[in-house]
Amino acid sequence: MLLLKLNSYIMTATRVPTLADFEQALINVRQVAIETPILHSNFLSNLVGQEVFLKAENLQRTGAYKLRGAFNRMSKLTKDERKKGVVAASAGNHAQGVALAAKKLGIKATIFMPVGASLPKYNATKNYGANVVLEGAVFGETLVAAKAYAEKKGAIFIPPFDHIDVVIGQGTVGMEIFDQVEDVQTIIVSIGGGGLAAGVAVAAKLRAKARGKKVQVIGVQAENAASYVPSLRAGQPKQIDTRPTIADGIAVAKPGAIPFDLIKAHIDKVVTVSDSEIAQAIVALAERAKLVVEPAGAASVAALLTGKVKPKGTTVAVLSGGNLDPLLMQKIIGHGLEAANRYTTITVMLPDRPGQLVKTSEAIARAHGNVVEVLHTRHGRGLGIGEVELQMSVETSGREHVERIMTELKNSGLKARIDHED
Repeated sequence: MLLLKLNSYIMTATRVPTLADFEQALINVRQVAIETPILHSNFLSNLVGQEVFLKAENLQRTGAYKLRGAFNRMSKLTKDERKKGVVAASAGNHAQGVALAAKKLGIKATIFMPVGASLPKYNATKNYGANVVLEGAVFGETLVAAKAYAEKKGAIFIPPFDHIDVVIGQGTVGMEIFDQVEDVQTIIVSIGGGGLAAGVAVAAKLRAKARGKKVQVIGVQAENAASYVPSLRAGQPKQIDTRPTIADGIAVAKPGAIPFDLIKAHIDKVVTVSDSEIAQAIVALAERAKLVVEPAGAASVAALLTGKVKPKGTTVAVLSGGNLDPLLMQKIIGHGLEAANRYTTITVMLPDRPGQLVKTSEAIARAHGNVVEVLHTRHGRGLGIGEVELQMSVETSGREHVERIMTELKNSGLKARIDHED
């Protein structure tokens, strides 16, 4: 685990928004965004020993908080600027937020998305009335194309996080949290470019101070794209080489300058979580809270499940989005179940003679395992003559159950191993 403890209220170069800024923004975004519910979580409360609530931005219009910042920024455009139209680059949530905000405000929107963008997100953005342009094999190329188009056409570029009006719009999530859970003492929020985390941290601390209270705000990043960790250590935004992560919504290689200044001053800690930990959180939220949450949105809960965040007092975890592609959901759930020892792949090496498959099945049955898939081959690499490899996917109830199955196989004279995904 990577953990970074920060000091609060360090002087920043960026103008710190006032409570009045956030209050006005909250009135503003109410024109398009709903006040998402706060849901009490029994399973998380019992796990951490504190009352835990979930701020369900996954139930927001467009499926994510991004609508708030996009609308707040665009609503401040002048009449002449609105006539020029707006441009954005996004692989998903920001695209939909800008598209719906533009529709509400009567502004023409052009959204650049990578060629391999998720089909559901592409269709949703088009259905909000935006002109969608697919360009660029990777997002960096898409961003360059969008900015070039904006410069050529004179349109207004709407950044996903690096603008003070965007940050203030996202901060309305923090304002709502205090209205819904008055005794909140800990807020956990994911960090990508930093717009949401910066806005929530500043808004929450200002509102807490106004009520004579204190609140700690903890940020969570995907460990394969944790640009804030080295940046905060260096005291300035640093570009990193990100690695693939399922949490593409927070996979940002360099913090935004404005969010960075505010996060440096107002976030108390930053922790990182792995893809496996995020996958387990997605499964837990689906099973226990009946909520569909995308990887970036589940990072806050992953930090609680792993104990990387030990909250003080009443806690709110922000579920920042729920736009999860069904095909990706299938893969993530499988990975999450395996990571939680709920779905285990076991390989058994057997002599090639009758009765061995029955012997193996009976051993697993005695340990109350449920075999859901079997692959039986004589042609695997490294197999000797007269030897077969049996690979089984087994439904299990946890680590202890897996150990019972492995013990039963060993006691039956079978040579077995657990296979882990890379």
